[in-house]
Amino acid sequence: MTLNTVLAFAHQVMKAAIKEGDTAVDATCGNGHDTQFLSNLVGETGYVYGFDIQDAAIASTKAKLTEQQFNRVTLIHDSHKEVSRYIKPEHTRLLKGAIFNLGYLPGSDKTVVTTPTSTLTALEHLLELLQPEGVVVLVVYHGHAGGSEEKDQLLDYVQTLNQQSFHVLQYAFINQKNTPPFVIAIEKRK
Repeated sequence: MTLNTVLAFAHQVMKAAIKEGDTAVDATCGNGHDTQFLSNLVGETGYVYGFDIQDAAIASTKAKLTEQQFNRVTLIHDSHKEVSRYIKPEHTRLLKGAIFNLGYLPGSDKTVVTTPTSTLTALEHLLELLQPEGVVVLVVYHGHAGGSEEKDQLLDYVQTLNQQSFHVLQYAFINQKNTPPFVIAIEKRK
């Protein structure tokens, strides 16, 4: 048996929950890899919303989607905490997944990072909008300034989620040095 990396595990969870025709959210577009991945999962009849506060991330994601000719995506240059303002009602009824890559945009200004306030607000909104058997996956990179605070507040929050309403899982390699990233996966129960 070969263990999945945290990103491979995150994608495995998303792949199990999201089907053709569903709606998905990339809460942190970054370089566009997850937006592209979600676009493949929802197919020609689904829809993806991608959020990022950085112009460079939106531009990179847009270029990646244009190459692949994905047109059922809305890219939003705004904080993911505003997610409930942007998702249309017809897409909310089909919302089956969301993914976050917390931290900073690789290759960019490392002082522009996700924050506990915006992440927790976005997570609360998404869990409310998420359909039963849908998942929210957070890949938690916490080795930067402010990262441990975000990690701690996030873990505190998800541990309080009612087990009758949500399954919450943490996937981590515990023998790696230098604050390795880990995954939090939340499934909304029926």
